Amino acid sequence: MKIINYDINKEYQTGVAYFSMEFAIHQALKIYSGGLGFLAGSHMRSAYDLKQNTVGIGILWSYGYYDQARNEHRDLKVEFRRKYYYFLEDLETEVTVTIHNKPVIVKAYLIPPETFGTAPLILLSTDIDKNDFLARTITHKLYDANEETRIAQEIVLGIGGAKVLEALGHEVDTYHMNEGHALPLVYNLYNRFGDMEKVREHVAFTTHTPEAAGNEVHNINLLCKMGFFDGLDADTVRRVTGYAVKDNYSLTVGALKCAKISNGVSKMHAEVATDMWKEHEGICDIIPITNAQNKKYWADKGLFRAYEEHEDYEILARKQHLKRMLFNEVANQTGKMFKTDVITIVWARRFAEYKRPGLLKYDFARFEEMITRSKRPIQVIWAGKPYPFDTNAINIFNELNYISKQYKNIAVLVGYELELSMMLKKGADIWLNTPRITREASGTSGMSAAMNGAVNFSIPDGWHPEFAKDGVNSFTIPAEHGLSVEEQDRLDNKHMMDILEERILPIYYDKPKQWVQIMKSAIADVVPAFDSGRMVHEYYKKMYEYGK
Repeated sequence: MKIINYDINKEYQTGVAYFSMEFAIHQALKIYSGGLGFLAGSHMRSAYDLKQNTVGIGILWSYGYYDQARNEHRDLKVEFRRKYYYFLEDLETEVTVTIHNKPVIVKAYLIPPETFGTAPLILLSTDIDKNDFLARTITHKLYDANEETRIAQEIVLGIGGAKVLEALGHEVDTYHMNEGHALPLVYNLYNRFGDMEKVREHVAFTTHTPEAAGNEVHNINLLCKMGFFDGLDADTVRRVTGYAVKDNYSLTVGALKCAKISNGVSKMHAEVATDMWKEHEGICDIIPITNAQNKKYWADKGLFRAYEEHEDYEILARKQHLKRMLFNEVANQTGKMFKTDVITIVWARRFAEYKRPGLLKYDFARFEEMITRSKRPIQVIWAGKPYPFDTNAINIFNELNYISKQYKNIAVLVGYELELSMMLKKGADIWLNTPRITREASGTSGMSAAMNGAVNFSIPDGWHPEFAKDGVNSFTIPAEHGLSVEEQDRLDNKHMMDILEERILPIYYDKPKQWVQIMKSAIADVVPAFDSGRMVHEYYKKMYEYGK
């Protein structure tokens, strides 16, 4: 069956299958949690824009990630609701994978390119009548908290995805694993080719995070029992990969052993990742290909038109309109009426401790003085989804929500998905990013914010050092390496508040022409360097065609 129904650009003829646990391509299709999915969505959009020979492979999560709501006290409420999609095309293709010595049927659906303007996306499901209840639950929830369910999900993605492509007769030269979740596919390919060197010629890998939680580790014997290695025993896995692991098998190391080439998602992250895994012999090179976002999807057309026509007053007028659209949502959720002439700081991304969502209020007395003053006032919006089973992250969210109840100019929003993310990036004046230094691999939300004239205010981590011209297109919070957590937080907060009070607020309120120029510089410098068209082109030239 022909999956790609458009004429492929001759520059991108190499057949690529892009495996990702999540894809954020439309608000209605809730199969994503955060940055990894946003990145994969932009990849699929730009692959379509450039007419590349690429197909996406993902999972049709019956309950999505989770629905973010509030309980009666307005704290975070996690809801799991079954989703129904009538725009999927049934490929009438089923394959069988073996999980825990039992056959599980994987059914394939298609999102054609014309549906959302993306490369074709094949979604896999075990939630069908032919499977028993336990097998059906494998594709219920993205990033299920149960370890064995999580491993089963990876088997479905990797082995199930490879088998579906084979059943469809779709020719693939390079299998691109977006994170290590799809690693079982390399063992399916080994069973097909009988030679791990041959497998490596066809596999590329992107590592996305230095965080331990994002680099999964499982007991190798459990993985064998579950069927992760497609029937290979542990000794055979060790021998063919050269990964002499005794017990705990790292998916990231396994991927680095089985790929021809891999990449970090910023220049800084590639260096950090290379240093992280340097003790392992026989891993592939980790090169930098910085993440990016799709301008056509994320950038507000009215704002961009005003920028291209050099009409500063139109830029300001459009930004005021976009702020009003955001503030309508603030009012809808919180009952608070924000003002369009007040600088608005937005912190919006996945709630995780290392991202430090609460750093702004670290010195609470100073924070309170700032948000209660009448001269040069500020408004603050927080939004983002904690992992639904991460009690610490949920507590941080609820603490900020509790604080927000006391002040009319602070809001904590729920429902952080594509549409709210778009609204926040278009309506923000300041896009705040506060990770602990070296722990943010990329931070792509700042790219799509900059495309909408939001000024990045960030720790110099991830993509920010490649983009930032301090005081020209963004503001940088200086951060030193090697400090204790307590000292790092204290100093980063002090530097952040000093810059906010002494540089950012005076420019915004007293020098509006200079502020507009910073907005324009942000838009000018983020495109095309951080548009995903550049990124997917680099993938073809530096990864897919590597060694050819």
